[in-house]
Amino acid sequence: MNVLLGITGGIAAYKTPELVRRLRGRGADVQIVTTASAAEFVTETALQAVSGRPVRANLWDKEAEASMSHIELARWADVVLIAPATAEIMARLASGAAADLLTTLCLATEAPIAIAPAMNHVMWNNPAVQANRRTLEQRGVRILGPDYGSQACGETGAGRMLDPDEIAAIVCGPQLAGTDGQQLLAGKTVLVTAGPTREPIDPVRYITNRSSGKMGYAIASAAAAQGARVVLVSGPVSLPEPAGVEVIHVKTAAQMYAATHDSIAGVDVFIAAAAVSDYRPADAPQQKIKKTQETMRLELVRSDDILASVAGLDDAPFTIGFAAETENVRDYALGKLKNKKLDMIVANKVGEDCGFDYDDNAVDVYWRDGEQSFAKTAKTDLARQIVQLIAERYEATRGAATQPKLTVISTKDQ
Repeated sequence: MNVLLGITGGIAAYKTPELVRRLRGRGADVQIVTTASAAEFVTETALQAVSGRPVRANLWDKEAEASMSHIELARWADVVLIAPATAEIMARLASGAAADLLTTLCLATEAPIAIAPAMNHVMWNNPAVQANRRTLEQRGVRILGPDYGSQACGETGAGRMLDPDEIAAIVCGPQLAGTDGQQLLAGKTVLVTAGPTREPIDPVRYITNRSSGKMGYAIASAAAAQGARVVLVSGPVSLPEPAGVEVIHVKTAAQMYAATHDSIAGVDVFIAAAAVSDYRPADAPQQKIKKTQETMRLELVRSDDILASVAGLDDAPFTIGFAAETENVRDYALGKLKNKKLDMIVANKVGEDCGFDYDDNAVDVYWRDGEQSFAKTAKTDLARQIVQLIAERYEATRGAATQPKLTVISTKDQ
């Protein structure tokens, strides 16, 4: 495929030589177009070396434009990718401006356009930037990220450019490259739960767990990339909402249970990837508990089991659970597969050095007569592999002719 890579003037531009390498490693030809400010962060020499093509930057390049080269480039591209995409370039695209070569190409192309935003988290959350994001999404522009984490300014939040390998995987995948790629969940509605829950002890304290929500959010994005309509019921996380996904925010296990069942009608795929609190305080006073005694007893009661409630429906769907364990992972996973009458289960070990809070993971997937292991990789890549396997197992066991509901359920998300 032909990727026209637009590079704008953000600090994340230093990652673009690696992005070009990743794109070419997936078989893409890459033509780079830079804005004037991009040259402040990455050199034309480096970009030409990794792409193998002269870098274009000037709409008024007389030699290149003698044959209307910018129109040729617009027709040449199978995908236009802008990474990093600054707040400035988003504003220009939203307004339809054509002030330079890159924005002119975006107006002149009929190829899909994807942008990978990168900016300070306060800028990303600015209402003007979010309004431009919504405008671009409504016009069919694919928004890749941004990611959450530490930023060049020393602050932390949503605004980092996605990892180059993740961007390359999406851009070269079926949804963007897409004329030949079959979307495995096209026409399906997918309901995903993700993240932790918070169970109040009093108005200022709560019980929770270490789930970051990254796996559930990655699965929601992977399902959307496979053509599904996705609804995400999310516990409290510090992650940007996945592009093209409807998000319902909740806090407690009871709220997640209610939101799940309120949204279950018409759902084909239910991915409950949340780490729901198994227990909650029996009582939560309306006022802060004061420190008056040396010890305090907290009575806990069990939360409603979302997994069991869905698996126990009269028209129980194809059901997949997740098992996050600190020991005896295989035994516990197989026990849950049998005891909860699941069709599949995804198991992984969690602890101080793996699973929670990390951007990568390794899992083993079990079903009644088989299993498959997935080596450690980025959770975004892992999510795509898991969603593909689920679709394959569903097709093998239920088949397209019966059109039953498919439910993917996770009891623990990392």
